[in-house]
Amino acid sequence: MAERENRREGRREDRREREETPEFADRLVAINRVSKTVKGGKRFGFAALVVVGDQRGRVGFGKGKAKEVPEAIRKATEQAKRQMIRVPLRDGRTLHHDMEGRHGAGKVVMRTAVPGTGIIAGGPMRAVFEMLGIQDVVAKSIGTQNPYNMIRATMDGLRKEASPRLVAQRRGKKVADILKKPETEASEA
Repeated sequence: MAERENRREGRREDRREREETPEFADRLVAINRVSKTVKGGKRFGFAALVVVGDQRGRVGFGKGKAKEVPEAIRKATEQAKRQMIRVPLRDGRTLHHDMEGRHGAGKVVMRTAVPGTGIIAGGPMRAVFEMLGIQDVVAKSIGTQNPYNMIRATMDGLRKEASPRLVAQRRGKKVADILKKPETEASEA
């Protein structure tokens, strides 16, 4: 009985250590001061927008509101960790295919890029790509400059990302059949 208790305690300590280790990087994208007019003056609060990622294919964003800036950032970071998504990357550096993402009036276009291109993207989108671990991408935001909507549109596009392995699995084929070039198919026939 005592051994079982000790094992449980050890697991709890391991879990605490894992939670404390900084396995995720985070980036503060926007901070907004908001005011509420009350009898006797104004009360100020802060809203924070944070992007969190492991720089190996997982990313999430969150927003937090509080009376103090550090508390708003903490809340946003916790929410971002809960809402993380996994995105398949080609060679761990770029996207598998070009795509678009939409949210409200915002539209973002993301394109694959050759090695050495770097991240060519606007502020909020750049934060998402850096936290995701993408090194080469060309992106353009069309329609909105609101950082919340830009990030939501970017995440919408990234959710549509499909790797050759996923496509092959869905179709019941081999990855080599999916990646086969059209010229080789014509020459075989």
